[in-house]
Amino acid sequence: MQDNKTIKIKKGYVLEDIKIQDMAFGGEGVAKLQTEQGEFVLFVKNSLPGQTVSAKIVKKKKRYAQCKLVKVLKPSEDEVDVDFQPIPGAPFARLPIAKQEYYKKESTLQMFKRLSGVEDIEDIYEGYISSPNVWHYRNKMEYSFSTLVSELGTGEESEGFAFGFKRRGQWWAVENLEKDSGLFDAAFENGMLRIRKFCEASGLPAWNPAKSEGFFRFLVVRKSYTNDELLFNLVTTSQDLDKFDKDAFVALLQEILGDRLAGVMHTTNDEIGDTAKQISSKVTSWYGKEKIVENILGLDFEISMQSFFQTNPSCAEKLYAKVIEYVEEGMKATGVQNAVAMDLFCGTGTIAQLLANSPTIDKVIGVDIVAQAIGDAKENAQKNGIEGIDFYAADVRKFLYDYPQYKGKIGTIVLDPPRGGIVPKALLRVIELDAKSIVYVSCNPSTQARDTATLLEAGYQIKKYALADQFPHTAHIESIALFVK
Repeated sequence: MQDNKTIKIKKGYVLEDIKIQDMAFGGEGVAKLQTEQGEFVLFVKNSLPGQTVSAKIVKKKKRYAQCKLVKVLKPSEDEVDVDFQPIPGAPFARLPIAKQEYYKKESTLQMFKRLSGVEDIEDIYEGYISSPNVWHYRNKMEYSFSTLVSELGTGEESEGFAFGFKRRGQWWAVENLEKDSGLFDAAFENGMLRIRKFCEASGLPAWNPAKSEGFFRFLVVRKSYTNDELLFNLVTTSQDLDKFDKDAFVALLQEILGDRLAGVMHTTNDEIGDTAKQISSKVTSWYGKEKIVENILGLDFEISMQSFFQTNPSCAEKLYAKVIEYVEEGMKATGVQNAVAMDLFCGTGTIAQLLANSPTIDKVIGVDIVAQAIGDAKENAQKNGIEGIDFYAADVRKFLYDYPQYKGKIGTIVLDPPRGGIVPKALLRVIELDAKSIVYVSCNPSTQARDTATLLEAGYQIKKYALADQFPHTAHIESIALFVK
């Protein structure tokens, strides 16, 4: 603990020689200072335990401050060298995976206790599901184009043609990716320099974030680990599209990937907003297929560019196996047999189909707001020969309001909401269904902890809790909780 009773703690000040001692939930480094008023806590984004850093205060409260990392003055003794290009999406790549898992577990359990009120969470905590693949585990990546190049390491900005990842913490400058990042497909990322040079040589401009104009905007890539193939979607504006040699672009991807190239699509996006928005009416196919297939626990799932699908398939299998285990344990604990199950926020219907395969469940209802995902879910269920599922493309809260006949008739519910969690009114609708058990899967345990407090007030008990590391080298962690009435 740093002893500096005269240090000035004020917004805008840069603090030097700050020793990072711990990691908070969400991946922020924690430092503690002794002041005349007592202990003061600094939360420093993108820092690692053991590092000595300089940090700028960006937000100050009475007993703590949020800080921006200015510079790492001394690395942590735990840091190791890696062979991959550093990227904003893997801030903890230099921290050994065992250390990452330790900090994620401890910070998540402490946060969960604080927000949910479940003081004995360690007593029901079942364990940590590690990712089978620590490197090259992602099945989707989104790369950005920009006229503002951020120099890797220094952060200095210059005008040029950038193709890679946006610099951490902002939206305009892009760091060129010129070799394997360690997260996605090595052969493709080692060929990204060739793709950048090809696009730059076309004479068409990259997206200018200051002027909201340009041609090249994004390249979105999906990978099937089952068939070892990649599907591309190039997002550009309509400006001078006829001047772009799409056949030569496809040929370049074929040179890089060979038979692994599944398909190439193109999306026109003339909107000012800087997102890789894919409106189906503005998507055309340039080559090959428009979907790829992934296999999870023996079931095949066709995935389109727009559909949500778990980013780490090998770890998703372990996650889903735990979900089904909790579903069956919840039904056993409440004496429910031959139940109707509901899968809310079902995406492409992965969990719904696995539930339908369970001998203890007679019927499954899957609901998701993304119509394309529901379309894929229906096709996947049909191709897998699975019956007894009804899929609905609807907002979860509105669906539960429009179909009151399900109240009191649902044996178990699986919740797998987006990162923001369930809106309070939707959660109240879920509670009104009066299901005997609920399995809550979350990619943001803090919102799950918040909702846990509501479920406890409604008469549910939390019986089991587990963590799954779907995203090594990041601060993200998934959690699974079993609630029973």
